[in-house]
Amino acid sequence: MYDVIIIGAGPGGIFSAYELLKEKPEAKIAIFETGGPLEKRKCPIDGEKIKSCIHCKTCAIMNGFGGAGAFSDGKYNITNEFGGDLFNYVGHKQAIELMEYVDQINCEYGGSQTKLYVNTHTEIAKKCLQHNLHLLKANVRHLGTDINYIVLGNLYDILKEKVDFYFYTPVDTVEKTENGYEVVCQNQERYQGHRCIISTGRSGSKWMESVCSNLGIKTESNRVDIGVRVELAADTFSELTDSLYESKIVYRSKKYQDLVRTFCMNPHGVVVNENTNGIVTVNGHSYEDPAKYTNNTNFALLVSNHFTEPFSQSNQYGESIARLSNMLGGGVIVQRFGDLIRGQRSTPSRIASGFVKPTLKATPGDLSLVIPKRQLDDIIEMIYALDEVCPSTASDDTLLYGVEVKFYNMQVQVDKRLETCHKGLYVIGDCSGVTHSLSHASASGVYVAREIAKEL
Repeated sequence: MYDVIIIGAGPGGIFSAYELLKEKPEAKIAIFETGGPLEKRKCPIDGEKIKSCIHCKTCAIMNGFGGAGAFSDGKYNITNEFGGDLFNYVGHKQAIELMEYVDQINCEYGGSQTKLYVNTHTEIAKKCLQHNLHLLKANVRHLGTDINYIVLGNLYDILKEKVDFYFYTPVDTVEKTENGYEVVCQNQERYQGHRCIISTGRSGSKWMESVCSNLGIKTESNRVDIGVRVELAADTFSELTDSLYESKIVYRSKKYQDLVRTFCMNPHGVVVNENTNGIVTVNGHSYEDPAKYTNNTNFALLVSNHFTEPFSQSNQYGESIARLSNMLGGGVIVQRFGDLIRGQRSTPSRIASGFVKPTLKATPGDLSLVIPKRQLDDIIEMIYALDEVCPSTASDDTLLYGVEVKFYNMQVQVDKRLETCHKGLYVIGDCSGVTHSLSHASASGVYVAREIAKEL
């Protein structure tokens, strides 16, 4: 019988355990994780013998200690303007304080030499506004994939001495008992705890739906973001990235009035594959170490899709588009912007002759056969708008990788304490629908840990 059972060893679960042990060192805590410990998380793709996803039983990129964010570029955005709605539950001031506290811990455990970018560049914001682009404000701590890995390793070294970790132990069901909760694992082993924190991230979205259904927890689901990952010469965006590093820019398309946004900007970074529920999509990484810099910058352009009744399968909609890309390209498709505009597919020779050299081995193809016309029109329109601020964004050689999909977990009904209708059952991080970022997910873990500590 544990005091607290945590499902998921991503940022929410890690910071829940960290803060619980800080507040209540005697607490008995267990963490259940589908993937493995940090040092055993190795993707088999090496670019030579194995060039594409082989659909491992457990995806080392998406699952394991550190969650999907372990191999991200380690950007912690300290802001209420994007990344989640935690402020709706804890208040604007406390949300920022929680994120700043997480930043302090990251610095303490290995990130102290990394840079905190402060978004106060009014000239860039004004230049964006002149072209109907809106620059969102945020302070950004960029750990980089390399330093992020070090920070997570140091946190694990602290936690493993006091927390029972169950790696490679997927949880099938969560059941309410007289004394709390029982988790039933795929190996049929059962464990009990007085309280339970669920923090399974975006990759646990389908599983989370089943948990809510079994326990009668109300949910809402109506959003998915669909788009491409743009890769261009680093110099093209240097004015923004040198000053802000992560520039979150929102654009309202003239044709459809849809919101399009930049997401996960990686100066001098690399484009990578991502596997979500067996579907291969695209993402981006960057490093703090200059020795690992590339000549390119990449970022996502995402179109927000909000659906209304009677349609309620937003994630399935996004999955179907990603599956189509996998069907046509055997994985991720890459296309030159110039080829897209001229209505022709990219070929290996056209990609090779371009001035922007791809950092991901993807299949040259035609994204207009995959992405719906409305979303593609929105993306093209925003690329031309960005070209006004950062000339050569709309170059023929700019590369577009597809599909990038951001799945949003359904909004789980929780109260101000992030507690469900069942006393002692909390849902935090991206699986709750409340957060969509490393910083907000980590902050939600700290917040719930403090709430539980008051009762222990």
